[in-house]
Amino acid sequence: MEFEKSELETIIPTKIVGPLKVNYNNVVELCSVPLATFETPLWHSTKRGALASQETSGIQVSVIADVMTRSVIVEASDLWSALLCKSWIDDNQQSIRAVVEKTSNFAKLNNIFVENVGRLLYIRLGIETGNASGHNMVTKAADAVVEFIVSNCKNIKYVSVSGNYCVDKKVSAVNGILGRGKRVSAEIVVSRESCKKILKITPEKIVDLNNKKNLVGSILSGGIRTANSHYSNIVLAVYLATGQDVANVVEASQGITFADMSNNDLYFSVNLSNIIVGVIGNGKTLPFAVKNLELMKCYPTDPSSSKRLAALIASAVLCSELSLLAALCLPGELMRAHMKLERK
Repeated sequence: MEFEKSELETIIPTKIVGPLKVNYNNVVELCSVPLATFETPLWHSTKRGALASQETSGIQVSVIADVMTRSVIVEASDLWSALLCKSWIDDNQQSIRAVVEKTSNFAKLNNIFVENVGRLLYIRLGIETGNASGHNMVTKAADAVVEFIVSNCKNIKYVSVSGNYCVDKKVSAVNGILGRGKRVSAEIVVSRESCKKILKITPEKIVDLNNKKNLVGSILSGGIRTANSHYSNIVLAVYLATGQDVANVVEASQGITFADMSNNDLYFSVNLSNIIVGVIGNGKTLPFAVKNLELMKCYPTDPSSSKRLAALIASAVLCSELSLLAALCLPGELMRAHMKLERK
């Protein structure tokens, strides 16, 4: 397979992979995705999944939710004061929303979740951040919110602007349930003929392996809200290529792959709860990042670009996940591919 080169290749080996056939916002497009990685087989695996997508009606992808989070900790003098403060927060969400919106032209409060541990209150703010990934935007808003709460509730003091209930750059159940960043689902139906021709396997084999590896295997391992083969490989590769905060790959590794039969064909979906990306902000103005974001038609002047970027990441994840599962169905194929593509 031949790949177009990218400027980032002088720093980290990068190839432009595609085209992926993607149906996003009811528009079918042929899209290319840059992958920066030292794991050479990822380009070829994602390319094979992309070839499979070309013989379908497209990868149907949707951004279901989009909120960046920050949790603050405040401490009351006693449990009763903490519960009174929690009640005040519940009753004054409109006022808190106004405080958030004063901190930025783009910040919009989406939700608040409050948990108490004795006299401690953990306040999780979910904030829409436009085209920015939003780390700094939500922290600035959280600073203002905690000051507002302390000034309006008796016997309450500040503890921290980040209380690990966000949850920032750590795997957690709460992020898998509530989401952090973009929650994205993508699906595809691949015909039996395409499975055999491109993936070299039957739909039944992929469904069976997904059940036994991704689902049962993840339960045995104690995985937290996660059942996939390697989402993080592709997410990290696009994060590197587009100037993202790559530590967020920790959250992005969470997600569930689902495979089933669709009549005689293969139904396949990936579901990622924590894609954290932006098209403006630190790292996004580097020449290679600008070029790669433009390649994906993710422009800072388009207010929907960060969602589009998340949708294309999920589509690339689907292509690679599908191809890897197909390879794992065949004894020895994974190792043969790595030996052929990486052994020098």
